[in-house]
Amino acid sequence: MASMASRSFLFALIYSLLVAGSAFASDSAWNGHTPPGSTEISTFTPYYVAPGTKSYDSSSPLIHYTGQWSQSRTGSYIHGSVHTTLDHQATATFTFTGTGIEWFGTQGRHFGRADVYINGELVQTIDNKRDYEITRKGQRVFWHFGLAAGKHVLKIRNAAITFDSQSPNLIDIAAFVVTRSVHRTQDFNTGSPAQNVPSTEKPFLNLMAASSAPSWRLVQKGSTGVAAMQIAVVSDTHVIVVDKVEHNLVDINGHPAWAALYNMDSHGVKPLTMKSNSFCAGGAFLRNGKLINVGGNPVVEDRTAPADFGDENGLQAIRVFDPCDSESADGCDMSEDHSRMRMASPRWYNTVLRISDGSAMIIGGSKKGGWINNATTNNPSYEYWPPKSIHKSNGMPIHSPFLLETLNSNLFPIAFSLPDGTIFLAANNDAMIYDWTTNKERRLPSFPNGVRVTYPMTGTALLLPLSPENNYTPEVLICGGSTIDDHRASYDISSQEPASAQCSRMVLSDEGISNGWQIEQMPEARLMPDAILLPTGQVLIVNGAGSGVSGYGNTKDQVGSSNADRPVLTPVLYDPTAQAGNRFTSEGMPTNIMIAGSNPNLDRSEVQYGTEYRVEWLSPPYMDAPRPALHSVPKKIGFGKQIKVKVDFVKLVVLLPVLALMDLGYVTHAVHANSRLVNLVVQLEGDELVITGPPNGKIYPPGPAFLYVLEDGIPSSGKKIMVGDGKDPEVDHEAWNNVLKNTSAH
Repeated sequence: MASMASRSFLFALIYSLLVAGSAFASDSAWNGHTPPGSTEISTFTPYYVAPGTKSYDSSSPLIHYTGQWSQSRTGSYIHGSVHTTLDHQATATFTFTGTGIEWFGTQGRHFGRADVYINGELVQTIDNKRDYEITRKGQRVFWHFGLAAGKHVLKIRNAAITFDSQSPNLIDIAAFVVTRSVHRTQDFNTGSPAQNVPSTEKPFLNLMAASSAPSWRLVQKGSTGVAAMQIAVVSDTHVIVVDKVEHNLVDINGHPAWAALYNMDSHGVKPLTMKSNSFCAGGAFLRNGKLINVGGNPVVEDRTAPADFGDENGLQAIRVFDPCDSESADGCDMSEDHSRMRMASPRWYNTVLRISDGSAMIIGGSKKGGWINNATTNNPSYEYWPPKSIHKSNGMPIHSPFLLETLNSNLFPIAFSLPDGTIFLAANNDAMIYDWTTNKERRLPSFPNGVRVTYPMTGTALLLPLSPENNYTPEVLICGGSTIDDHRASYDISSQEPASAQCSRMVLSDEGISNGWQIEQMPEARLMPDAILLPTGQVLIVNGAGSGVSGYGNTKDQVGSSNADRPVLTPVLYDPTAQAGNRFTSEGMPTNIMIAGSNPNLDRSEVQYGTEYRVEWLSPPYMDAPRPALHSVPKKIGFGKQIKVKVDFVKLVVLLPVLALMDLGYVTHAVHANSRLVNLVVQLEGDELVITGPPNGKIYPPGPAFLYVLEDGIPSSGKKIMVGDGKDPEVDHEAWNNVLKNTSAH
């Protein structure tokens, strides 16, 4: 199958409901929810018994062994025992009731192959031979989810190829973990190190069956392997998925992974190496195409919970993913070196924005963990990557009065780089325009009706399309959120309190600002919705909760651990060019959307609302219809420079097409700060288009983009292109060295 990135034109990346923590050596790092048992220090291995699952050790009477097996008892094994065999005729049969099964055992140089059957059918041959210097116990060697609720039989057979003492085929069983929940299934079934994930395609669902308009189609296909807290399209074939440190379904280096590449062709998953905890980090692409992932959670010394596991402290981390367009993803990985690259200040729930010079502006956040920001934990400042010597900062944080005055609900501030190079910022119930070159704030009117729009009263926002036809005049749209008082105690807030349906829209010109916020109402109220820019210029709003607040483990009337309830399942399309009152519709949505994520839990959970790994795709009928196609697209387009591309049009005679240049963004927690659409100036010469690049880096900050051609409103697939020269952002070595001198790597 052709790449989903090359067959479709946008990927909406949906996540929700998470909180994080941070620490200083002299202070407790975690103010948040800690369920019973979560503060017990334990080894971070793949073995984990999630809520909604049950563990059975190797001595369970439900396991029937045939052939020669030996039992060992020692505290180093799960539940203190393990069954081992070298017998090439040995089998083990386990009858269980549930929807999923995991087998935990040992991997190393002397371990080997086993055939695994479910209900009499061979589903996989696994190989536990690894060239490890130290044998690894407690590894997840096989897993299978998505079974029909009911009774099933797992059978394991030693699959030795040779039967001599020189080539032993050792297999063992430490434990089985059964997923008992019937709330959902995961459809993630693999035990292979390659992580090429077979996935059953679910039937299409007609979401518009009662309408005569063209219907959407919804297909569930694929599984992310790690929970999709953060996600971004990195190439025509792959998206990067980043989570917090928890017991995800794929493993790397003997422990669960918390980042992965997801292949949109094969739906396979490649786990990535992460050194520090990226819990509630932010991210952005730089001028050179590199992706940075910023901030997170620490390794806590005074108390430990699943949220705190990780090799290194993530609070000041800057992780780098180099541009990687390889279809195989070979050589693609994340790197970090805290001794040479780190922020000047600890941050979680920070927003990261690529600005007009192609560097990243790191905005706000909190210095330590908990459910909501406060005066003690607030980090009301900006810093830049690479560090800058501006406003006498010499690379250190620059104070923000706005972020000081917008407590408490001001985490993950909404931010957009505007066409004049200034920054639009919204937090809590307020907004402003910030000139980062002069360090000046221009306050804007507050949002009407007391609606708060940032975490944990989370709304979503977009910078609407920029066009040369109106001289790139910016306009912002902010939808959803909550009117809950952010100074109320969490135990006084209910998961059943209604979200807001309000959308606020403003043209950011002098006239538009004087006219104030223009208010519209979504068909349904939404907390934590996601708004996705389409190449057509329309906005798709998906997901969210109808009541409650973001986070987990804090409010009254929790659903499982979730602070929110009443999922909003019907997407809605918003047309910014339509007349007010006629902009929202659920008919004929022109997109193909990837939807993944959701995890309102401290660690993986299999109960309502549990950790979600399934991927869903929304497609309209025209995805199978003829569409224009771009060819011979150069790797770069310079500012104000012209390039030529070839186009296969559907019709022999066409009107002048529309060219959309898009940043698909780095999306987490309903934040779409870097999402951007700029319509380009274009001329048609036969079967070639002469395209003029954006005027400057203020209109489109230099960095990666996807290019789309629209014929009669129907877009082509996107082609990746670099805007600008692709060089590294300017580095101020004095500022960089000053940050290293005045901070320490934790």
